Amino acid sequence: MQNLQSTTTLNNGVEMPWLGLGVFKVEEGQELVNAVKTAITHGYRSIDTATVYGNEVGVGQGIRKAIEEEGVAREDLFVTSKVWNSELGYEKTIEAYEESLTKLGLDYLDLYLIHWPVEGKYKDAWRALEKLYKDGRVKAIGVSNFHIHHLKDLLTDAEIKPMVNQIEYHPRLTQKDLQVFCEQQNIQIEAWSPLMQGQLLDNDDLKNIAAKYEKSVAQVILRWDLQNGVVTIPKSTKEHRIVENANVFDFVLTTEDMERINRLNQNHRVGPDPDNFDF
Repeated sequence: MQNLQSTTTLNNGVEMPWLGLGVFKVEEGQELVNAVKTAITHGYRSIDTATVYGNEVGVGQGIRKAIEEEGVAREDLFVTSKVWNSELGYEKTIEAYEESLTKLGLDYLDLYLIHWPVEGKYKDAWRALEKLYKDGRVKAIGVSNFHIHHLKDLLTDAEIKPMVNQIEYHPRLTQKDLQVFCEQQNIQIEAWSPLMQGQLLDNDDLKNIAAKYEKSVAQVILRWDLQNGVVTIPKSTKEHRIVENANVFDFVLTTEDMERINRLNQNHRVGPDPDNFDF
């Protein structure tokens, strides 16, 4: 049976936990530090942040507290950050990586991602990520919000294939074509906003399925992610939610229930479309 420390093996052999803590929109401060430390205390090993979240300092503090107080080794943690659009470019991306490390207070990241596919800029940024990777500064590199055509474009020049594509993924937005393409390329899909920013928690279909398993709707959705082979990083700052979100390894959704959830897809985004964003 899988557990909270279970991992998927990326295409370069690095082990990435199936479930982690996201910290999108969590501001710097004690609540953030406590959330990160609490998650690690309860067995989480993966923490996902980004430059643009403006909270790398607090994330780093939470990680250090957990290492000091819980005796968790840095090597046992999987820390992700992302380079923001204004920093895309060969030199600027390398500088952005160094700055993220400084803010986090870490010697390396486990995963560094290009946050958005800014036309004309992501290839230079990718060369920078390849350089950081070849120099042993980062354990794995990847992208976020890349459609199939972005990936194909990147792969025409890339020396190293992205290990991860982190995308908006939830029962209303299953992006099946993209998932199939990534599976063929051995690029691991990771879900951001897996709970659709809470908008799915009142869905009647999901409530019925949840009742059957005596689980919450959130747990059912996260379980659906895992059974679809998708890494997931639900966000919460509340201890009981952090614990609840991780309690998804003691049940299995039937094929019928997986299909019922798949059918909820409406290609509906809560975030921007990667083909149409202006930031």
